[in-house]
Amino acid sequence: MSSPLSSPSADFQPTAPAGLEPADVIAADEAGEHIVIARQAILDENRAVYGYELFDRSTALNAHTAASDAALLFNALSYAGTEALVGRKTVFINCTHESLAGGHLELIHPEKVVLEVPTLPDTATPEEIEGRIPALEALRARGFRLAFNQKVLRRAYAQWLPLAAFIKLDIQAFRPEMSEPLVKFARTHTQATLVAEKVETAEQHERMAGLGVKLFQGYWFAHPALVKAQTIRPSQATILQLINLVRRQASTSEIEDLLKKDPTLSFNLLRFINSSGFGLSCEITSFRHAVMILGLKKLFRWAALLMTTSRAGGSPPAVGQTAVVRGRLMELLAAELLPPEECDNAFVVGVFSLLDTMLGVPLEKALETVALPQPVTDALLHNTGVFAPFLELTKACESGDDVAFARAAETLHLSNRQINWAHLQALTWAESLTAE
Repeated sequence: MSSPLSSPSADFQPTAPAGLEPADVIAADEAGEHIVIARQAILDENRAVYGYELFDRSTALNAHTAASDAALLFNALSYAGTEALVGRKTVFINCTHESLAGGHLELIHPEKVVLEVPTLPDTATPEEIEGRIPALEALRARGFRLAFNQKVLRRAYAQWLPLAAFIKLDIQAFRPEMSEPLVKFARTHTQATLVAEKVETAEQHERMAGLGVKLFQGYWFAHPALVKAQTIRPSQATILQLINLVRRQASTSEIEDLLKKDPTLSFNLLRFINSSGFGLSCEITSFRHAVMILGLKKLFRWAALLMTTSRAGGSPPAVGQTAVVRGRLMELLAAELLPPEECDNAFVVGVFSLLDTMLGVPLEKALETVALPQPVTDALLHNTGVFAPFLELTKACESGDDVAFARAAETLHLSNRQINWAHLQALTWAESLTAE
């Protein structure tokens, strides 16, 4: 097993996953040239990542079709591997009715996949709506769970309701006072798990959580909730001290002294360096030895990662997970264009882009507590410099900003293939860090 800190090969070429017919592989591969994979996290009631919705960000330019559905899944399997779709997280995939019969669905284990099936156009007849039921029942029989949007609660779709494992309530599509009647109706007439989607504010989250909704989609959790008198917690302060020591290339003795003062920090360091991913032949028990083995660059990177998990009583788990994905994605994208020594800085920009949310203080104030290279600070505070377009592209991969995505991708001259590969690798890597 290679170290999770190892760099990717720039010459990576995906292999076609088994299970597709040759013609399907060619069609999916060709369509994949135009696919841009985006993601949104789906959080549980503890604000931990329950799963991800993967969807084709390029559908604003190209119609969402059966071919694009197959291409998205083909890309996901090629770049991230099947384990990314059958791991600890549930994956929600947008579908068309035409794509539901496609051979690409034979590639995946249904128990970890939810197919998001759209309702039909408003002009559909009762016969057309009823005519879709056999195909949906066949998918259920194969083990797939089905998700529908809130239109499935209309009278015309009464026969679809028993097939729903999830119903997604778009809270931007109805008035706040309609939330309670919709939730009550869904609970009365279905066994489906409800997902509140497009949740952008804490108030929206609290309203739906108060009604008993357990799953949420949207990036309200990444918006900082700033408190004037809030201070940085001791564990975070120690990590920031460590980062500062590393940045000024302090002696091993100084770093060792700091580690000895914080049992939790030192325990985490020894656990990390003795993990199977590090591949050492003997156990490291000395802090001095651990620092020497890691080296300052990797110690800096490890401390930045640790900051994302230092959240007791603070930011939600999803913030740290998102920060890790951002950091790894920026690093992989930077590896395509920048010298190797700049990739670590790209990683730090991504991880620290949510530092205000993690610490509960304004970003400018948070950055005052840690010494960072000027290009890192420029990107984080002013959206300028060499790392700014990488950060813009990274955020666009999760926010669904088509204009920002197109602008950043064009600025960096990166292809959809390069971006998709980096994006899915980042998700897989971040997931590996939290695996037991």
